[in-house]
This record gives sequence, C-alpha cells and structure tokens, in this order.
Amino acid sequence: MKNQKRVPKNTRKKKGGLRPVAYLLITILLIGLVLFFLERMKRSVPEKPAERPQVTAKKPAPPSGEKPRQPGAPQKPEFPAPPVGPGQAGETTPQKKPLSPVPLPPVHKRYTAPVVTPPARVPKVLGTGTVAIVIDDMGTSVREVQELMAIGVPLTFSVIPGLRESREVAATANRKGYEVMLHIPMEPQDYPRRRLEANGLLLSHDDGEIEKRMAGYLNVVPNAVGANNHMGSRYTEDRERMRRVLGILKENGMFFVDSMTSPKSVGLAVSREIGVRAAARSAPFLDNSQDVSAVKAQLETLAKLAVKRGSAIGICHPHQATIRALQEELPVLESRGIRFVSVSRLVR
Repeated sequence: MKNQKRVPKNTRKKKGGLRPVAYLLITILLIGLVLFFLERMKRSVPEKPAERPQVTAKKPAPPSGEKPRQPGAPQKPEFPAPPVGPGQAGETTPQKKPLSPVPLPPVHKRYTAPVVTPPARVPKVLGTGTVAIVIDDMGTSVREVQELMAIGVPLTFSVIPGLRESREVAATANRKGYEVMLHIPMEPQDYPRRRLEANGLLLSHDDGEIEKRMAGYLNVVPNAVGANNHMGSRYTEDRERMRRVLGILKENGMFFVDSMTSPKSVGLAVSREIGVRAAARSAPFLDNSQDVSAVKAQLETLAKLAVKRGSAIGICHPHQATIRALQEELPVLESRGIRFVSVSRLVR
C-alpha cells in the first residue's frame, strides 16, 4: 500500500469533469444515427400520390377607373403570359391575340342511355288521284278569294250573281288564272219559307224570264266557264225547266256541275241527253260541320275516293273554318300524291 503512487487531486478533478461532455456527445450521436435510419426507412416505402388541391387563381385587381365586374356576368377567358426564355429578361415581347377556346364535345355520364333522335315523320302516300274542289257562295268578299288563292292550289270559284262584290271577286280570280263558274240560285223545296236571292230562278218563270235572268248572270260574271246550282232542290227535279237552263249553258259553251242538293236531281241526266259536258259532286259537302278537324276529315275521305275512282269532285263554302282547313290540309294531300285540278278537267 505504501508503494502505490498517489494521483494528484488536481488530475482527478480534471478527468471527472470531462465525463458529462463525453456522455452528451455520445447521446447526440446516437440520436442522429436513429434519425438517419428512420429517414432511410421512410424513403424506402413508396408513398401514395397525394391529391392536388384545386388552386383558385386570384382575380387581378381591375385597373384604376374601371368598375369591378359583377358576379355571374360573362367574362373573357384570361390566359397567362408566355414564359420568358433565357437571355430575354427585361425584353418586351409583343403578346399574341389569345385564341378562342375550342368547345369540347359533351361528356356523357357513365351508364347514361344514349340520346336517340326520332326519325322525321314522312306523310303516308295515298296514291295517284285527281281532285277538283269547287268553292260555292263566292261574291261577298274579295278577301276570301285572296286567302283561298294564296294556298296555291287550282281551286274553282262559283260566284252567286248579284252579291255586293260578285263582279270584283270573279274578275280577281280570273286575272290570277283561276276558273270561275256561275252559282245559279234555284228554287228550294221549302220556298218561300226558305230565303232565296231575289234574282233566283223559280218554277213559275216562263222561258222568257229564264233567258232574261240567265243573261243577267252572264253580265255579272262574263268569264264564267261553267255553272252549278245554288239550292235548287225543287228546281233541279223539274226536267223541262232544267232542259231550258242547260240549253242556254250549251249555247254559251259552258259545262254544268250538279251540286246534288236533291237525290232526285235530273241535272246530270238531262245534260247527257242534250250534249252538255257535265259532272256531279262525288261526296257530301266538305263543310256540313264548320269545324276545322271535321273539314280535314272530309278532305281525307275525298282524297281516298279519288285514289279509288281515279278522280273526285268536292264542294265547300268560304267559311273561316273551311278556309283554314284547306290552307293546312291541301298541301299535305299534295305531298301524299293527290293532284288538284280545275273542275273543267273532270267534266265529261
């Protein structure tokens, strides 16, 4: 024990004072190593790509003196300025006019049924058939004949002589190339309870009175090419009186269309006997019901009859419902194969 060397007290204090510092350095080193390995492990694990948040570009402040745009107001698309290339810093590059955005085709949602456009409706073809339509009771209004001529179909206008605009209506239609007929007022079954025009033909008239009144009719409608009866359910049943009237038509080179106001009418038969070109209406009056849809239905029936027989003659009147039905339906029937002609083409 005596041989051991004593360590100076100063030396022991110095060694003891370095230990805490060494421990601190070791601890820092260990912490650094742990963090290093954790970072290496973190990098070795693939990360899922994070969704990019939508960035809303801030709208630039409006220049001084310009009013801010109201929300919802249409704005012009803004395009970012082109990047400045190397060596171009500080240079002013003329900006090109922005191109209009190209509209993209609509994107259909998944599982959305495709939009199917229905095919255009094609009118059903009726077939070949020729139709003549006579408009009776003309002479009260020039406007009516103008509306009917505007349809662009060769109608035939039958004018009652002695109405307030009979002469002008007949002249207007004739100037446009439409056929004009005399609509001869004749005594009906219930005369005199049923009103008849003052210049009408009565069974009590002798041959001289018949000739005088027929001459007056032709004076009002000088360009008439034919005639048909207005009323006349009693008069057209009388063979002798019809023979005299039809004889005057023959002398003037005119034809006759029997309106068939009576099933006992002899107009067609007497015409055949004395050699007058004649015909009769093929179907009931087209506008017994003054309803647009009802008139259209009658026109359809007349067209089918024309297809079946080859031709047909229809008679109607210038009621507003009738005019509208003709305006709407005649072009449709034409597109379905029906050919419209003046009535003179169908008399024999």
